Amino acid sequence: MGEPRICGVVDWGEQPYAPACAWQKELVARRLAGDVPDLLILCAHPPVITLGRNARRENLRLPEAELARRGVEVHETDRGGDVTYHGPGQLVGYPILDLREHRKDVVWYVRSLEEVLIRAAAEFGVAAARKAAPASKRQFYTGVWVGEEKLAAIGVHLSRWVTSHGFAFNVTTDLSHFDFIVPCGLACKGVTSLRAILHSPPSPPAPAGGNYEHDPVAGATGLGDEELFNAAEAAVVKQFGAVFNRAMQPVAPETWEAWVGAVQATAS
Repeated sequence: MGEPRICGVVDWGEQPYAPACAWQKELVARRLAGDVPDLLILCAHPPVITLGRNARRENLRLPEAELARRGVEVHETDRGGDVTYHGPGQLVGYPILDLREHRKDVVWYVRSLEEVLIRAAAEFGVAAARKAAPASKRQFYTGVWVGEEKLAAIGVHLSRWVTSHGFAFNVTTDLSHFDFIVPCGLACKGVTSLRAILHSPPSPPAPAGGNYEHDPVAGATGLGDEELFNAAEAAVVKQFGAVFNRAMQPVAPETWEAWVGAVQATAS
């Protein structure tokens, strides 16, 4: 595979959804121009429901006015997929990758993101896996699953082979907020989180091809929410580097803020 190239790790902390989308577009333009390396953006959002390119409005279970009253924004977006929820305790990842330097294959890219999250979950002793879909539809449901419940959702966008949007990994997420929607348009499936699983009986072994050698994070069930979130973030960064053959390097806040114009926006 050769010596791994650099992938910058950018931590935005908790950010509203609208500026996060605008910043992604700026970074995609810079990646296309060769001004920045591959990047993995990590963040969380205040409560927000996003509608992908294939979303159906009937998958919102409450009127938008009622959602607004409850402090939940609704945004249309250019990612793939249907409707999903983002909120505190959910680790959101926005990879900005030039797939011309990896593999120009969207299905491979989505499967690779799933692989990252499956391996990250395994670090906590959680046997997550891909889920087979009815043969008449596709090989797998997109995302990462534990039984009949989705642990992580994936929805991506590509611009001339540069990626944006990405994944949402439920770590300590308030799962009751998923009652506002039909998650990913799958009414017959549930949603779970790393916290919920760690408080449940041990998971059964993953199916063949989805089981990984790992040493579960010691005492993970006893970690506080912030500690668990930080541990999950570290696991995702580690496995992202392994799956995509990249050397993961933190990017200082003043650097990424300059890249996306956040400093000027804050000062204005």
